Amino acid sequence: MMLLELRNLSVTRRGRPVLDKLDLSVAKGELVGLIGPNGAGKSTLMEAALGLIPFEGMSSLAAMTPNDRARQAAYLPQSREIAWPVSVEDLIALGRIPWPGGGRGTGDRQAIEAAIARMGLEPFRHRTALRLSGGEQARALIARALAQETPLLIADEPVAGLDPAQQLACLRLFRELAGEGHGLLVSIHDLGLAARFCSRLVLLAEGRVLADGNPDEVLRDKAIHRAFGITIRRIDTPDGPAILSV
Repeated sequence: MMLLELRNLSVTRRGRPVLDKLDLSVAKGELVGLIGPNGAGKSTLMEAALGLIPFEGMSSLAAMTPNDRARQAAYLPQSREIAWPVSVEDLIALGRIPWPGGGRGTGDRQAIEAAIARMGLEPFRHRTALRLSGGEQARALIARALAQETPLLIADEPVAGLDPAQQLACLRLFRELAGEGHGLLVSIHDLGLAARFCSRLVLLAEGRVLADGNPDEVLRDKAIHRAFGITIRRIDTPDGPAILSV
């Protein structure tokens, strides 16, 4: 079952074409890693898919009403700013706004408690979210997305700025969610983590998809050199592949 479909998606920003007639889909059970150099349009693609910026072409999400879209897809933007001094619990409860209880129903409570438990935030539930460390804020915002209980999660560089242990924990969680039937579209810069955790990679450069497939198919010298100007070396380990850039 497809959770996101983009067809002939084009975006122009400040008179410059960023994406050109791009096609992309995400199905249930997929953890799709969106890779590519800085400025390739990864964030732009996510924003256009959600209908947050003008675009040409088709996005199945943007075609929905705002409320239906909020029940279909949760979004973790690259910016992790928390604007108000609310408690962690209240921040996570914001994920329930699209649903009938609006954060106050029995089903809402269950979703909020499950998200707190899954992200290990019980000791922080009453703390003001602005007083959390950067890594703790990231976990709280992921918990808010989990509480939203959507089939699809779109996350823009969710592991950027996290320490190695937190990066692994985040991507293990995303892999678990995919195993439970969720679809995930995640932009990521670390090619080693992308190869280890993602079921599929989409290489974006030059305003279009240069490669789309399993990590072994996408992480090839020709496509990677074209996108990044580097070559890579793959080392297989008991814990998964390691990617060295040279």
